[in-house]
Amino acid sequence: MDLGSLSGYLTDALLVLAGLFVLAVGLLVLVLAALYVADVTQTRHAIRRNYPVIGRLRYLFEHLGTFFRQYFFAMDREELPFNREQRSWVYRAAKDLDTTVPFGSTRDLRPAGTVLFVNSAFPTLDRDSVPARPITLGPDCPRPYTTASFFNVSAMSFGAISKPAVRALSKGAALAGCWLNTGEGGLTEWHLKGGADIVFQIGTAKYGVCGEVGVLDEGRLARIAAEDQVRMFEIKLSQGAKPGKGGILPAAKVTEEIAAIRGIPAGRDSVSPNRHLDTEDVGDLLDLVARVRRVTGKPTGIKTVIGDETWIEDFCGEIVARGAAAAPDFITVDSADGGTGAAPASLIDFVGLPIQESLPLVVDTLEAHGLRPRIKVVASGKLINPGQVAWALCVGADFVASARGFMFALGCIQALQCNKNTCPTGVTTHDPQLQKGLDPVDKAQRVASYARNVMHEVGVIAHSCGVAEPHGLRRCHCRVVQADGSSRSLDRRRPEATPGAERRRA
Repeated sequence: MDLGSLSGYLTDALLVLAGLFVLAVGLLVLVLAALYVADVTQTRHAIRRNYPVIGRLRYLFEHLGTFFRQYFFAMDREELPFNREQRSWVYRAAKDLDTTVPFGSTRDLRPAGTVLFVNSAFPTLDRDSVPARPITLGPDCPRPYTTASFFNVSAMSFGAISKPAVRALSKGAALAGCWLNTGEGGLTEWHLKGGADIVFQIGTAKYGVCGEVGVLDEGRLARIAAEDQVRMFEIKLSQGAKPGKGGILPAAKVTEEIAAIRGIPAGRDSVSPNRHLDTEDVGDLLDLVARVRRVTGKPTGIKTVIGDETWIEDFCGEIVARGAAAAPDFITVDSADGGTGAAPASLIDFVGLPIQESLPLVVDTLEAHGLRPRIKVVASGKLINPGQVAWALCVGADFVASARGFMFALGCIQALQCNKNTCPTGVTTHDPQLQKGLDPVDKAQRVASYARNVMHEVGVIAHSCGVAEPHGLRRCHCRVVQADGSSRSLDRRRPEATPGAERRRA
């Protein structure tokens, strides 16, 4: 090809490119003009009407702000629901990286409510430390459950989280020796495949053990109980993020598989009743506990958010009247700032008591009625770091269960997409393209490492306080900063502030 022909071809190509550019610009102008007309003529959005076209950028920035706020704008300890420092500790622990920090703490020790642990003048030497002691739940059941793990995986249903997430949690829990709670969505092969001990949760819809939604089917319940890995049953009354509201799984996340497991139509919102249809009062609740325990032969407890404190008093009073054998084998106390896949903002922001108030209330009420040795206590709700877990043990919990801590171990970045099908890390989505980012084999190791490191560092706190193992922590080992700046020991509480005190004096 001679130089003249080449020049001709280049000229033609440039003309074509110029034509395409003009066409693209023309189309862009037409689109912008159409958007302009649409914005100035609509009346629903003032920003778009006053600032046509560019006002639409507000929605883009609002959406992107969720993702970038944590990286560019928030300080280490100011973001909610979990700040960067909390998440970073979980990420390092899950990867088995060094969790030590240099120079000094960024934690402000002055605000009221700050928890401080009381170090001993003579801390426990390594040679004197012992593993966490095993605790048996339901010792009088035909099949009791004994575990030494005081930090476990809290309820997350298959549906709220993805299949690879469930697989990773199951295998990771088995590696760490802790239990995995199914959440209210029923039991799947993915829960069992990893070999973990399972706590089967019975929600208000009774998914997985119902003939029709909300009605318990004892035959199905017995089949679940026949699985050796299913070690306990938890009857969920309420959860921290939405007290008084049943579970909510948006239609976009109700796949054919999930619908089959739950016994509901696919592609429709899965909304559980806001309470169990067969429980009108504390007597009915104890009857339900007894029924589940009779059919399964395994420890059976309840999960609840504390609101009306007279309820727990009445509950304990009914147990005493019936006899200690009628008591649930454990109570899981969830916090008002607990997590969820989806909840009404009015409930997630305003209803229920936080764990800092409800856990001492429950422990003290059980003690006041002489039921504390009979009923084990599980603390749940935003307890993801060693200090928070150690606090719960000091107050009187036997176990701590975490959901969002283990989500961070799976790779969650707090993108706040849980109620949609767009989780960028594959944890809470059923989009196969997004799930590909979550490798169950790798993440199982992170789940196990996170659990082990939490329990190890709680042990470090316990040894600093001069006790041999985490269950040796007591309220005297913990202080809370007061409004005047001084701190006060947790065991210094007025008798009249202890639930049940008035009844005992009478």
